[in-house]
Amino acid sequence: MEVASKVRLGGKGTLLSAQAVYDVAYHSAFVEIEFSNLDRLKQGSAKESVLLPAPTPTDKRHSMSETEERATLVVLLNKLLQSQARIRPFLPTFVAEILNLRISINLPSSTSDLEVSLEFVRAVYRFQKLFESSTYGEDFCEVGTCAIENSSVEGAVNDEVKTGGAINALKEKLSRLNAEDFGVTKDELEFLKLSDAASVGIAVLFSYPSSSLSVLSDVVAALSCEALQTSTQAFDSDTFNQPSTHKAEADVANDMKSLLMGSKSVNARKGGVSGDFIFSIPSVHGAFREASKVTVGRLRIDINRVGLPVTVSPLLLQSVVTLTLAFFPLISNSWRRATQTLKMIQDLHCPEIGTACSKMPFEHSEEELDKKKKVLSALSEIVLSENMDGGVSLFQEAFCLAKITRKALAMEAAAALSFLGLRDMLMHKQSARVITGLIPNDKQAKEVGSPATDDHGDSKISQRDKVPKGKEGTDRKKKGPQEIVLGKGTTAARQFLLQLLQDRCDLEKGVTEDARLCCWAKELHSFFEAKDADFQVLLDHLKAVVESNETRRLPKIAKGTRDFDPKQMAIREKAFGIIVAVFKRHGAVALDTPVFELRETLMGKYGEDSKLIYDLADQGGEILSLRYDLTVPFARYLAMHNLSNMKRYHIARVYRRDNPAKGRYREFYQCDFDIAGQYPLMVADFEAIKVLTELLNELDIGDYEIKLNHRKLLDGMLEICGVPENKFRTICSSIDKLDKLSWEQVHEEMVKEKGLTAEVADKIGTLVKNKGSPLELLAKLMQKDGPLCQNAGSLSALEELGVLFKYLGAARCLQHVIFDLSLARGLDYYTGVIYEAVFKGSTQVGSIAAGGRYDKLVGMFSGKQVPAVGVSLGIERVFTIMEQLEQERNKKVVRSTQTEVFVVVLGESLTEVAIQLVSELWAASLKAEFVTSSARKIIKHITYALDAGIPWMVIVGEDELEKGIVQLRNLDASCQEAIARNSLVEELVRRVRVSGSTNLYTVC
Repeated sequence: MEVASKVRLGGKGTLLSAQAVYDVAYHSAFVEIEFSNLDRLKQGSAKESVLLPAPTPTDKRHSMSETEERATLVVLLNKLLQSQARIRPFLPTFVAEILNLRISINLPSSTSDLEVSLEFVRAVYRFQKLFESSTYGEDFCEVGTCAIENSSVEGAVNDEVKTGGAINALKEKLSRLNAEDFGVTKDELEFLKLSDAASVGIAVLFSYPSSSLSVLSDVVAALSCEALQTSTQAFDSDTFNQPSTHKAEADVANDMKSLLMGSKSVNARKGGVSGDFIFSIPSVHGAFREASKVTVGRLRIDINRVGLPVTVSPLLLQSVVTLTLAFFPLISNSWRRATQTLKMIQDLHCPEIGTACSKMPFEHSEEELDKKKKVLSALSEIVLSENMDGGVSLFQEAFCLAKITRKALAMEAAAALSFLGLRDMLMHKQSARVITGLIPNDKQAKEVGSPATDDHGDSKISQRDKVPKGKEGTDRKKKGPQEIVLGKGTTAARQFLLQLLQDRCDLEKGVTEDARLCCWAKELHSFFEAKDADFQVLLDHLKAVVESNETRRLPKIAKGTRDFDPKQMAIREKAFGIIVAVFKRHGAVALDTPVFELRETLMGKYGEDSKLIYDLADQGGEILSLRYDLTVPFARYLAMHNLSNMKRYHIARVYRRDNPAKGRYREFYQCDFDIAGQYPLMVADFEAIKVLTELLNELDIGDYEIKLNHRKLLDGMLEICGVPENKFRTICSSIDKLDKLSWEQVHEEMVKEKGLTAEVADKIGTLVKNKGSPLELLAKLMQKDGPLCQNAGSLSALEELGVLFKYLGAARCLQHVIFDLSLARGLDYYTGVIYEAVFKGSTQVGSIAAGGRYDKLVGMFSGKQVPAVGVSLGIERVFTIMEQLEQERNKKVVRSTQTEVFVVVLGESLTEVAIQLVSELWAASLKAEFVTSSARKIIKHITYALDAGIPWMVIVGEDELEKGIVQLRNLDASCQEAIARNSLVEELVRRVRVSGSTNLYTVC
């Protein structure tokens, strides 16, 4: 007897899983309650619980299936144990023992959870009456014998239990509680009325196996593709690399290609079958895969959800409706592929197959599917309405739909296996005739191949269906029959399924093909249930095949990302060193924040750029997004820790769902410097811009300019031109595109998309086209009769800019600044000065740094306003410029290491000598590498040291060891000398210090 597993419930932090519900429902596990939880319930319940009178019995109605009832009860048990309501230990104990003893309480196949819960209450009182009378009626028949060993029931319950035996055992167990406990209290009744145990339990029965059905549907479809010799163009991975493609569709397409990889059957030059039931596999299976994933994820929450004033979660209902809708095209396409395969079997001169469909367990499947569509459509309208009624019926219908799916997949698999076997047999006969010279060599036979054997009368399954193990195929140089080569995944699936059918189908010798096909379909239908242990073995094996085939493909990097080789990393590290030194020079402290934030933290801060935020899938109930920049997390940090003054720097990756281009990535580093707190007017703004000029000067990337403007000046301009205040930010976003688009294009966007009149847009154009030297343009705009001086906001901004320009002039960095009224910066949180650095060299990368003042951002989180200003350097674009500059330095190569000494010991048996020598160098803080080699490879090692830019080389051989010397070679000067071994370290330290620290570059 197989010992069932144990599901422990009620423990601290213990959550019930969908798999546990499934196992208990199908008698693969029994339940055990944590005793500490029963003690908690006992202490929390009222000392004198008042039981309600027995409810009025109802008329008998159609009952749930045994599996549905057990799933309902185990979910109910978990919710009772997790509840904070006044639940007595009696109810959980009652439910647990009913489950373990396999007793049915005949819960109704109702439309709502409320009716099921009320019937459960009636069952409790019927049991009380039954125990008092000591007679057993039909209401409480035992579903089966108690086949669970080591049950929590201590009575003598075994396989020989007769009618009433399990109920006696239950009575014995419950008798240890107080006799007065038998019943339901008012608090318990209120809890039960809000329970969604029936809906959630039945939802598990079809949702949990749906993940397995998703994998299975791919495998069966792949077998059909082999049988139909279809084109795999529908699974071309390049088709699914577009940003608009759903990830699940791309995953299905890639999995199908993995399963079919290596197949010589698909992509036939002639005779292959095509149709939308093939082309739509990625979209149909992808939708099913995604819906299944969402529903299973939702169930993890709802199985353990208690205490909410609703029955079934609307989110669960919606996800189940989506999943049921995904079932229909999956079933329909599977049926159509199976039908097409059966027609092809008929074409192989097997007319008896024509009657096979009517004899299989899928009679009227299409009519049944249409009926299910109508029922589910009506139920969906009910459960998605305001009253949320009918959830149980919806889930029961969906459970039936999952069974129909297994039927369709079983038929499709049986048809594909049968056709492949018949094709093997016929090709074997044809090849045999060619070999013996009875007929000419047939071109089609050469293309398709031949089977392994022609023994059609095997006792259980035809030899034509046996897939040989070990080496696939035979040597093509040998004359004789050859196998049709299938894909690696489909070969594994076919071999596994044929072996399974051989073990389980008891077919007589000479059985007809239609009888074989019907038997296979029935057996596969049973096998395709997730509770079958062999089924999980098949899925695990096929997943391994898919994953192994994935590694054969040349991997690609995600769009908008990049790898950095060692030489690039050397330049990058040098750049980071310069940047950090500048930040620390100005007294900034380092800060780091999580790479993802709550989505609510990021939303509403970036204007139209919010669409570029990467959202993450639901992880444990929190809605998260990857950070878009480092400024908003900094503001969140200040608000969270109630800080009002801080000068910090932060270097980290940020993520934007943008269209990749040269210098524009989806993952990139930002180097931020920010000053938060109260400072004299424009002092902090000056220092942020000063830091920016120092960064760009010391990175030595070439000429640049810093475009500068003021948000208050922009708002004043828009107000003067007649733009409504509620359109300020969206019009600023359009203005900000003037560095990429012409004024005509921006003008058209303002008028046609943003609703401005042409006259207002023209006025904006006359102002935003102003740019030039800061002091000259400022003087022009400050004229008393000028329009900007008539607006209080723009006048204030001009006065602030006058102070800023004076400070920048005093710091001798004003020559890098351009006053540009078209600079808008599309981010919503800017409130004052804004600036953007642009590289003026030949490499076109757009802006390389930007920043501005954001006085209200911190207050959006805490209500406490903390003024702040900052600058952010886009290191990826700077790095693109630095790479281009390195290519122009044709006399220098970038050093990927900082190695100062390269030790070469000539003699492969002298490894210990090499380790001792290099360890002394490391102890002296010298950067060293070592290698042991034969003398004939010395030129190779010298070449390596020269290419790597290593300045010193130590060469030691057996002669040097005998004399107590080493050869010290200066690679820069191409000279070599012998020095004493015991003075090597001291000499190297001196010479390295004299030559200075290792440079990033070395002369070729």
